[in-house]
Amino acid sequence: MSINDKILRNYAQAILKVGVNLQSGQKLIVNSSVDHKDFVRLFVEEAYNVGASEVLVIWNDTYVSKQTLLKAPEEVLTNVYNWEIEMRMSFLEKGAATVSLVGSYADLLADVPSKRLGMATKARQQAFKDIMERTIMNKNRWCVAGVPNPEWAQKVYGENDTEKLWNDILYMARIDENGYSKLLEHLENLKRRKDYLNKAHFEALRYEGPNTNLTVKLAPKHIWLSGVEHDIDNVPFLPNIPTEEVFTAPYKYGVDGIISSSMPLVYQGNIIDEFWLEFKDGKIVNFDAKKGKDILKELIETDEGAAYLGEVALVDISSPIYKLGRIFYNTLYDENAASHFAFGRAYPTCVEDFDGDAEKSGINMSLTHVDFMVGNDKMNVYGIKEGKKEIIIENGLWKI
Repeated sequence: MSINDKILRNYAQAILKVGVNLQSGQKLIVNSSVDHKDFVRLFVEEAYNVGASEVLVIWNDTYVSKQTLLKAPEEVLTNVYNWEIEMRMSFLEKGAATVSLVGSYADLLADVPSKRLGMATKARQQAFKDIMERTIMNKNRWCVAGVPNPEWAQKVYGENDTEKLWNDILYMARIDENGYSKLLEHLENLKRRKDYLNKAHFEALRYEGPNTNLTVKLAPKHIWLSGVEHDIDNVPFLPNIPTEEVFTAPYKYGVDGIISSSMPLVYQGNIIDEFWLEFKDGKIVNFDAKKGKDILKELIETDEGAAYLGEVALVDISSPIYKLGRIFYNTLYDENAASHFAFGRAYPTCVEDFDGDAEKSGINMSLTHVDFMVGNDKMNVYGIKEGKKEIIIENGLWKI
């Protein structure tokens, strides 16, 4: 890791102070690959400098996971030990924040049978549903941010250049040697658009573009959110670094038409590419993909709710991620290059006065939440209210 130490510490500070808004005396969970150990060591140091009372690092290794997925008995794939859950929950119940430092292994798991991958994924989603609930409801502050690994750099650039990937990650996050003031300025612009959409309170969105003709009704009491969210104690935090989106909850049964992906989707170490989805009354009724169709099928069949949408997010192509003109094979980045949707669970925070009844609120529930990208420079998005259309995004660019 030869990138400038100061700018890396600025990145760590942005994640800690803006991302999870870590308070003095607060506990912190850090999820990370073993490949990110150098940055994790620096990050933990900065966390204690900021005031963390205790930092728990939970390591993972995709190569080890691959061997388990390929060779372990099926009962091992579907078993999740109680201590795995209790370890995390013991921190979360004491108010811990969570930082997930993510890389990408692109198609490393491509030779794992989709059935075995699906079994393991469903088992862990079911086991960790209470922890996911805390995240979805913003009971604990959380942030996801990227850190390079060699396989990721190789996939993006065709060469093992992690320093180049670091430079792109910091550029996309709007971090430089002077700090993270550009990030804060950007968050204000997102807030302005969020406020506009909330005031307009469109009943539906209309998507028109290449191989795309889709109408998405919005939940009756939907709320648009942008980068900054608030936990249950009204403390602000930034769940994703980078973030370019303004997003809300679609009406579960109100999606009709066809939408085509604009970028590859990396899911559980596999690539799903050039796919389209047809919706009727909110549910996927037909689909295809040039690559990864079996994996897409496993995703859509995770549970009943996985075949419905849980999020609609607007992103314009002026974002630094789109300007780089690269596919990063990592949803955190690729979703922020383009407007996107998510299979599965909606964020209840996107509904006013949510009382726990998803059906009454008109939003989707599921064990999964997976973003996929649809925006491009030929996409138009309209807001619809009382039969009138207003252009929101034209040829991929904000008009509001």
